[in-house]
Amino acid sequence: MIIRHAEIALPGCNGFTPLDIEIHQGKIRRIAKNLKGAPVLDAGGLQLFPGAIDPHVHFNEPGYTEREDFYHGSCAAASGGVSTVIDMPCTSVPPVTNKKNLEAKLALIEKRSIIDFAFFGGVSARCFFGNWQNDMKELAPDVMGFKCYFLSGMDSFPPLSLLQFKQVLMAATALGRPLLLHAEDPQLVGKYTRREQERGDSWRHYYRSRPEKAEIRAVRDALKIAGNKAVNLHIVHVGSGRAAGILKNRPGISAETAPHYLTFDLRDLQRIGAALKTNPVVKRPFNKKILWDRLFTGDLDFVASDHAPAPAEQKNSGSVWSDYAGIPGSGTLFPFLYSEGLLRRKMPLSRFLQITAENAARRYGFFDRKGSIEKGKDADLVLVDPQSMTQVCGVDSYSKGKITPFEGQTFQGRIVKTFVRGEVVYDADAGILKEAGYGKFLRPAGRS
Repeated sequence: MIIRHAEIALPGCNGFTPLDIEIHQGKIRRIAKNLKGAPVLDAGGLQLFPGAIDPHVHFNEPGYTEREDFYHGSCAAASGGVSTVIDMPCTSVPPVTNKKNLEAKLALIEKRSIIDFAFFGGVSARCFFGNWQNDMKELAPDVMGFKCYFLSGMDSFPPLSLLQFKQVLMAATALGRPLLLHAEDPQLVGKYTRREQERGDSWRHYYRSRPEKAEIRAVRDALKIAGNKAVNLHIVHVGSGRAAGILKNRPGISAETAPHYLTFDLRDLQRIGAALKTNPVVKRPFNKKILWDRLFTGDLDFVASDHAPAPAEQKNSGSVWSDYAGIPGSGTLFPFLYSEGLLRRKMPLSRFLQITAENAARRYGFFDRKGSIEKGKDADLVLVDPQSMTQVCGVDSYSKGKITPFEGQTFQGRIVKTFVRGEVVYDADAGILKEAGYGKFLRPAGRS
């Protein structure tokens, strides 16, 4: 296939380049002017980006498929220009904490996804009743990293103590895999939650149970344990501007934020309600600008959706304390960043490419195959019409999760096609074009 006349977003460039791309056997074979061959896709007037990578999703399969599953989640992702996702270990049954559990999950998921996917392994306090070091060693060749919590709402995946965290961090670093941390201080959140539950049942009470202080203290504790060594630590879903600032210039340490922290704040939580409930919760208004600034400067490495939807009966339980904490997001991740980052805030194109694809692929060890438009890489691509608009409508989403805080918002730009390994998996007019099972399982570099 030849894609002609597209404006191509090449790595390191701050302007689009009008070139043709030849795709052969799922790979990018040539990038040049006036390429010959057939079939031809005329992409005149469109922009061509590397397929977005969403490195933080909860597709809940097996185990919690009333909320989401890999087929619907991957379809939603594809409709938003995402060609690769990395699924979390903690929201499936059993959690991916050993090789046996990973193999059981993979046997199911490899028949379900329409886009390429990878897994994180996990380490919880429960793992310390067994041979957790050996489990990590056996998982390491097949996972992009390991996930742990300082504060967890899941009985099946309890949080680590600070001592356990130190041990797991050293083990992950020795294995060459990043350790991903949900950073909220359990003592502070426990104290504030008890206090605020006694005071009321409003969204302000809920915010006060998990304020910025809880994230800042947890990040500081993690950095103190890491010391000045080049440990392999990654902080997920950073919502506090101050927390993002103290992560600056630490060797081996990276961090991500999410669109809802860049867009919404406490005032929106009070207005929108359960549709915006996440853990960590959205913060006070001043944090948004700081997070955008940190994203521009590189103190935050990339953006992930933290896709974790739930059905209406779980999202709207009747109390802020029992409403499910999680929102869909994989389908709006790239459209949001394109509209609000690249266009509205004039983010340099080179930086936009880093936060949507390149940096996650580098961090998790598969930049040899994905994450940029380069000769020899997988032809994971997304065509965007910059002149059209996209309006978010939850009921039209491919995700099982129809309740989104972005409901009714309009983004500049429209996803026209999403390619995975040279094949169109999503077309704006025709919908999903690949059967379940087209997506392939990815391992870090050095494994096939």
